[in-house]
Amino acid sequence: MYGFKAYPSDRDITMAAEALVAKHPCLQEVGSETGCNGWKNSIKFKMGNYRTKMRRAGCQEVTVNAGKRSRGNPGKEPPHSNIKRPKRAEVNFLPNFPQGEDPSSLEHLRQKIDDEVKKTEKNLPLIRKMMQTTFALRRQNIVNMYTGPPVNELMDLWPALKMESEVYAEFQRITNQNLPNTFYTELDRHLPRLMTLFRQKASKTGKTADALAEMFKVHDAQELHDIHTTRTTVLHALPVYLREEVSGFFRTCTEESVEPEFGGVALALLTVISDNDTSPVHYQPVKISVVIENDIVVSLPRLADAFLVMFGLIYALHLSYPMGLTNTFDFIQKILLGLEDGKLSPKLQTLKNDLLM
Repeated sequence: MYGFKAYPSDRDITMAAEALVAKHPCLQEVGSETGCNGWKNSIKFKMGNYRTKMRRAGCQEVTVNAGKRSRGNPGKEPPHSNIKRPKRAEVNFLPNFPQGEDPSSLEHLRQKIDDEVKKTEKNLPLIRKMMQTTFALRRQNIVNMYTGPPVNELMDLWPALKMESEVYAEFQRITNQNLPNTFYTELDRHLPRLMTLFRQKASKTGKTADALAEMFKVHDAQELHDIHTTRTTVLHALPVYLREEVSGFFRTCTEESVEPEFGGVALALLTVISDNDTSPVHYQPVKISVVIENDIVVSLPRLADAFLVMFGLIYALHLSYPMGLTNTFDFIQKILLGLEDGKLSPKLQTLKNDLLM
């Protein structure tokens, strides 16, 4: 179990206990409602004891949670506060340093990455290799602090994370999943059904229906309808369908306007357009910029690509999902990518059921 998760959930432990008595029926507990309640408690304590052994051995993923309040240290924080553990199915949450490496040697590699990224002709395979080697140092910089450093400082330390390819590579290091391949495969598979559900909602009455109807009016007026047009419509309509607040997330400005004021926004997508079009969806923008903590991190030509890079950066920088858009990002994580899909909110469970009908 530790090989999969250092901190398994109660559901994970229950599954392990049920699998144990299913494999060995002689271990089933007589008189127990499930036949494995005792084994469930036993596994839970064994996992705690094993984490203690791993902590003493210096394993970073559990050592980071050491030093909590105890009889010998009554002045420290409570043992159940600020526990650093994977919350979004991160497989490599806080790895140890590679064998033969230490913080000073990895810091030297970080400086080499910085120099390489500044070059006009970048050596992309070399950058990828050095980013892989310094992954443990980067995760410690990001995770191993109670209040992480500002995003602009992290991006200055690791400028390769401003490259689209390296964002995807970092996501794969954390989750062992190819982000663009999985995302676009699953999104495109569900596009027809999502469009049908959204159109059905748009045909009704109410604030949500009116907003969706306006989007589809713009969508249907387009001369060219391709996969990119449909993706853009669905990504704009998804949070509206889930009745989430999108005004602070989807921002728009013209190409001639001065640098926009974001007003303390944590995460946003800024669409730069060539005129003062007030449409709710823009299919031919000048560019789409990913904004994190009031700073433009990277700009891309299409909304779906910018949305995906933002999702990868949320994992890479250990950020929270945008306030008010939790269901939208949970849909991407749990339904499209299949990461930690055990528990869904009622809205997402209903949408998932409608998708699978």
